[in-house]
Amino acid sequence: MKRLTFFILILSFWACAQPKIKVQENREIHDGRDLLSQPLPGALQMEEYLPLLRDKRVGLVVNQSALVRGVHLLDTLRALGIDVRKIFSPEHGFRGKADAGAHIDNGRDTKTGLPIISLYGKNRKPSKEQLVDIDVLVFDIQDVGVRFYTYISTLHYVMEACAENGLPLLLLDRPNPNAHYVDGPVLDTNYRSFVGMHPVPVVYGMTIGEYGLMINGEHWLKGGEECALTVIKIGGYDHQVHYPLPVKPSPNLPNYRSVLLYPSLCLLEPTKVSVGRGTNRQFQVYGHPSWDSSLFAFRPMPNEGAHHPKFEGQVCYGFDLSTKSEESIFNERKLNLSYLLNAWARTPHDAFFRSYKAFDRIAGTSRLREQMQKGRSEEEIRGSWGRGIDAFKKVRAKYLLYP
Repeated sequence: MKRLTFFILILSFWACAQPKIKVQENREIHDGRDLLSQPLPGALQMEEYLPLLRDKRVGLVVNQSALVRGVHLLDTLRALGIDVRKIFSPEHGFRGKADAGAHIDNGRDTKTGLPIISLYGKNRKPSKEQLVDIDVLVFDIQDVGVRFYTYISTLHYVMEACAENGLPLLLLDRPNPNAHYVDGPVLDTNYRSFVGMHPVPVVYGMTIGEYGLMINGEHWLKGGEECALTVIKIGGYDHQVHYPLPVKPSPNLPNYRSVLLYPSLCLLEPTKVSVGRGTNRQFQVYGHPSWDSSLFAFRPMPNEGAHHPKFEGQVCYGFDLSTKSEESIFNERKLNLSYLLNAWARTPHDAFFRSYKAFDRIAGTSRLREQMQKGRSEEEIRGSWGRGIDAFKKVRAKYLLYP
């Protein structure tokens, strides 16, 4: 125990000596931020989980967001003598730089030489062979609380693999920047896919740890099995906390505003409208080359996370939400349908959807598309969600860890 305490103190002093990191809008922060007022992710609760990893062969399910005061969890655990054997990475890869939907190959970490197994593409679930030399898996990935953000689907398959192979899963919980509300149509399981696996609304108002408990408790794993899941809780957290992320959770969510707008604007992804991929305002603008040229203009070009963006090289005309205050977006506490319906009204309807199937998968139902096609108002559409949201909230309440 003395040796463990010594290593933790060394890491703490080392982290305090690090230079500050600049994020969007010139906020100066530390990864842990003001430790007296900011929530402390599960990865910082080392006294809770390090004893569970001693003398075990460990696999990590992580990406670039798995930080312990600015140091990656992989490096932190190795410095503390934990026997990390393998890395499993989600969509966008271990370093979080790949395009959305891009195939991710297996590889090796250049710093440690450890094998990296991709869980995006054909192999979405760790196989028995990949787990043969593992005693425990640790999951530490920053979620943004939206059904079609695929990290919760990766969690599902990791839990399923653990259940099938008799392995415990240690989940280091992190704050959800969109946990302050619940909204959107509940997924119709006929539209189940990797961008929507469970009957939950678009925005479900839970941390990824709470969500894991719900997957287990509602028996959503194959065969109704349960995973031996331990959640390491966040310190000093509740669902109404503002939580600007210390690192980008994926290449096209560059700042807090984009994370807050993502649930609403991503409904435009399976349409022929750009949401700013290929610009420096990803998920903060939307537009189309055919719209009124007096509107805000932007030109998508290849960049990190969007090597071939929609309307590459073409001028799009539309709306700039990057001047909208984060506080005002946070306080809306709802899925803002006005962007989708505004885009629908400005675009020839026969040229709006990339495909009905793609849109219905993101919406989790065909009903939203059909309501748009019938000219239903925003109020009518939102009203149709009420019964499903109320039923979900009763399920959700059983698994909440934070007041």
